[in-house]
Amino acid sequence: MKQRYTHIAIALHWIMAIVVLTTWSIALIAHDMPVSPERILAISWHKWLGLTVLWLVFVRLFWRATHPAPELAVRLPAWQEHIMQLTHLAFYLLMIAIPILGWLMSSAKGYTVNYFGLFELPDLVLKDKATGRLLKQIHEVLANLLISLVALHVLAALKHHFWDKDGLLKRMSFFK
Repeated sequence: MKQRYTHIAIALHWIMAIVVLTTWSIALIAHDMPVSPERILAISWHKWLGLTVLWLVFVRLFWRATHPAPELAVRLPAWQEHIMQLTHLAFYLLMIAIPILGWLMSSAKGYTVNYFGLFELPDLVLKDKATGRLLKQIHEVLANLLISLVALHVLAALKHHFWDKDGLLKRMSFFK
């Protein structure tokens, strides 16, 4: 019985964790910055990394579809397994929705979205400041929800590792 994720799945997991947390952190920092070239650069990095999350989530979904998750080596209570499944579903939905909402928001605010200056993405909606403000609020609420789920995920992993000592964390680790 396979009990560990593939090295590719593990790498995608940790890369995405770093990119998601970095993207969210940049948004927090940029929010309080005065209008300046530094703020524009920070927002550009936020957008570039957000689009990277969107691209990586599709890579990850493809990998997951072709390489199923390993079976759990431990028996979890049904409620914990249900929460785990819902949390993972929410992760995927949010990692798709948040970047798309950011792209929509930028379009509505009249800002072109590009990817690391390599190419421009088309505007998804017409310029409309009211729509831009609404999309910004939704984008921020969902981003904070994602980070809350990340915190819950980390706490659950630590609980399994240190409290339950069931080896569950080792499934997503490069180390045996």
